[in-house]
Amino acid sequence: MMAPSRRLVWAAFALSVLMQPALAVEPDEVLADPDLEARARALSEELRCLVCRNESIDASSAELARDLRLLVRERLVAGDSDDEALEYIVARYGEYVLLNPPVTGSSWILWLAGPALGLAGLGLAVFYVRSRDTLGIEEAGAQALSDAEAARLSEILGEEAAVSDADPQRDKTPE
Repeated sequence: MMAPSRRLVWAAFALSVLMQPALAVEPDEVLADPDLEARARALSEELRCLVCRNESIDASSAELARDLRLLVRERLVAGDSDDEALEYIVARYGEYVLLNPPVTGSSWILWLAGPALGLAGLGLAVFYVRSRDTLGIEEAGAQALSDAEAARLSEILGEEAAVSDADPQRDKTPE
């Protein structure tokens, strides 16, 4: 059985892990109107922290993320729709601020570059392996001896074998 203090520690740990993303939004940022706050939270989840990169501004505790959260709330209080607030922020910071940027003409290059380079690398690897196999076959064919060369080799080896049989010290190398 677990002691009550251990249970309390584990409960506090679990609660802190679950609440961690919510800790980034500070109490002074929260809007009084719950509907506007819900819209601001939804927009904050769509925007990237420019410091943390792959973290939403809602989950980031960076100073720039705080500034962006305040800007979103400021635009919503001013009466902007969600799309207008996003357009304002994108116009100011670029499409990089969006966690899920739209696929447009310029971003098609980025979306297709990875798979295209992967296929090109795979093609080069296949070409290299096939050409290497073909080259190996051609080299084996080029190294085959003609009948005259084979006869001469046998003659030379026969003479060497006769000499080495006569002088056993000739084949030994000094150690």
